[in-house]
Amino acid sequence: MDMDAFYASVELLRRPELRGKPVIVSGTGPRAVVTTATYEARKFGVGSAMPTSRALRQCPNAVLIPPDFAAYKDASKRVWEIVRKHIDIVQRVGLDEGYLDVTDHVAPKASLRRMISEIRAATGLSASIGIGPNKLVAKVASDAEKPEGFVALSREMACERFAQSSPGLIPGIGPKTVLRLETLGLRTLEALRGADEAFLCEQFGPNHGRDLLRRAHFHGSTSLETPTITVSESCERTFDVDIDDTEELEDRLLDLAAKLCERLSKSDRRGRTIGIKVRLADWTTVTRARTLTVPTNDEPVVARTALELLREYAPDKPVRLLGVRVASLAQPGGDAQLMLDVGV
Repeated sequence: MDMDAFYASVELLRRPELRGKPVIVSGTGPRAVVTTATYEARKFGVGSAMPTSRALRQCPNAVLIPPDFAAYKDASKRVWEIVRKHIDIVQRVGLDEGYLDVTDHVAPKASLRRMISEIRAATGLSASIGIGPNKLVAKVASDAEKPEGFVALSREMACERFAQSSPGLIPGIGPKTVLRLETLGLRTLEALRGADEAFLCEQFGPNHGRDLLRRAHFHGSTSLETPTITVSESCERTFDVDIDDTEELEDRLLDLAAKLCERLSKSDRRGRTIGIKVRLADWTTVTRARTLTVPTNDEPVVARTALELLREYAPDKPVRLLGVRVASLAQPGGDAQLMLDVGV
């Protein structure tokens, strides 16, 4: 299940006068990127993660709305509460997307139609459904007829339907790989399926080569992952302008540590591992961490440890992004368990 233009749809519920217009949800800084866009904006080639400056050049009449993540989280919570009334096994992969196991449903299509009708009635939001024998087929099917799509495909049907599509249609086959495949004459999924495995392994390495062939045949995982305990929290920021001043960088780090510790204190959670994340101007990303003997959410302790890690690393280029992380978190009154990052 994939909600249709989720962030933009939430905004349109609050601004119905914008329905039918190209709307882009994005920040306004020089490095802002599109969070999502209405389908009217997508007709101009606007897409998620595109630089906002480029999106506005392609769609100059677009209405720009700053993101309101509190509103999106609230809407998401209401959606997933409804989903879990209908489906027992759910793997969320974001606020607006997830995999649902309907293997044991007597009439899965009817169950899903009732579910999305209830979501629409309760929230005003629409969703697209893709049904398949594995997660890969289901994911591609959910994107096939947006918005409000409802597509059920076998693996063989997916191979036939998308035979002439670019390999980039498949999650996990990125733009750089697509370009390399094109230089090898493999411009469609049908062509990729027909490629010799040994040739692909020679070109891309044994693991990646075999994986490309597997994905081209729409083979995918059939098990859902349902982690329930979060034991790591982080706070990070991408700067509008790269920072090359050590003192300013340290000040920003201390601000991030303060925000993170405030969140941890409110939930009465403490962790033993303190870490930093540094992304340089050339996109090199480095992490450093140190484990303490006693769990803490004490701001001076977290800030001091993060500052020591930053000074030890001593970035030799301007910094684009900076983050602080506390891991090995224990539940209030309990022990630390499964590690799963939650970034801001």
